[in-house]
Amino acid sequence: MSGSRAFEGVKVLDFTHFLAGPFSTFQLALQGADVIKVEPVEGDPMRDSPISAQWTERRMGPAWMAANANKRSITLDLTKPAAIEIVERLVQDVDIVCENFRPGVMERRGIGWSQLSKINPRLIYCGISGFGSTGPERGTASFDGKIQAMSGLMSITGEPVNGPMRAGFAAADITAGMTGAFAMACALFQRTHTGIGQFVDVAMLDSMLNFLSGQVAEHTVLGYQHEQNGNGSVSRKPTASRFRCGSGHIVLAVLTERQFANLMKTLGREEVLADPRFADWTRRIEHAQALRDIIEAGMVEGDPKEWESRFTAADVPCATVHSISEIVSHPQVAHRGLLQEAETPFGSVRLAGAGFRFEHGSGGIDKPMAMPGEHTDAVLRSIGYDAAQIANLRAEQVI
Repeated sequence: MSGSRAFEGVKVLDFTHFLAGPFSTFQLALQGADVIKVEPVEGDPMRDSPISAQWTERRMGPAWMAANANKRSITLDLTKPAAIEIVERLVQDVDIVCENFRPGVMERRGIGWSQLSKINPRLIYCGISGFGSTGPERGTASFDGKIQAMSGLMSITGEPVNGPMRAGFAAADITAGMTGAFAMACALFQRTHTGIGQFVDVAMLDSMLNFLSGQVAEHTVLGYQHEQNGNGSVSRKPTASRFRCGSGHIVLAVLTERQFANLMKTLGREEVLADPRFADWTRRIEHAQALRDIIEAGMVEGDPKEWESRFTAADVPCATVHSISEIVSHPQVAHRGLLQEAETPFGSVRLAGAGFRFEHGSGGIDKPMAMPGEHTDAVLRSIGYDAAQIANLRAEQVI
């Protein structure tokens, strides 16, 4: 990393929990923002790991680390008036407040947008929730699985014979998190020429439909009823799919005429290029099964990795199905420096950093992982609390 990062000097007060909210503020933290994560006195429940008792005991579950690196941690019991007073003092000097409680929760505590914006008119307040702050579903509980099901994502995922299927990661949480990060960045930029803050209302459902914009348009414009398409491409081209290959599978992403010709030449089936059934994409779609049979017959022997090398050399887009363990060890990932060392009290770990790079001032992980409440005293001192006051707050279990 070299140069000043994009959000150096930006201060964020982070009340988020679970995944969508923390992942959102993590994007800002990677780019240099000073993110103060407010946790319950007992710590964020996401610090528990369902697959590691050891890291649960350490209060640093890997999934928590993946969305909370680069942040400072303070603990507050927000049910107590003294904690609310701390928030009111903190918010005087922050740029962004981000939370992902149900709409109305923070207002009832006295620290919602309507209350905090009066203290700091330049404040950007981002609320991330399942359905946003308005509408008939406003107060409905929501988690990733519910939004995946409700948004239509599951209806187009998986094989028809097996029924609807969730994505293999928390797709609704992550899309909402990235949407939230982009929205906060937009609000910060807008503030540079308006001078005032605003409320940023992010809904997981809205975010998912935005990511499904192509499928939404095909329905609203054409009335098309989407169904599960298995491993087929959204292009609907039969040469962009998963195919049996030797002892395993390979995914082809052949979408152009040149790629189609290269595919057939590599398979040793150049005569297919003169077959009228496959003369163009319309006819290839009409005869998709026959084309699939030809492709799979050509790869019936051999190792999928060997076919991947042969196709890649012929400029035929493809990939074998990599496991997570394989891709994190891939030379391309190493070259890009995506996995970065993060320091914890228990040794260093590798975590995924930002998904993009700048010519200068790229984001990255550069702070040790925070234990629950590790920075409480320092943060309180920065807003005028003395040692005796801090000790009293701790005795009263406010912090």
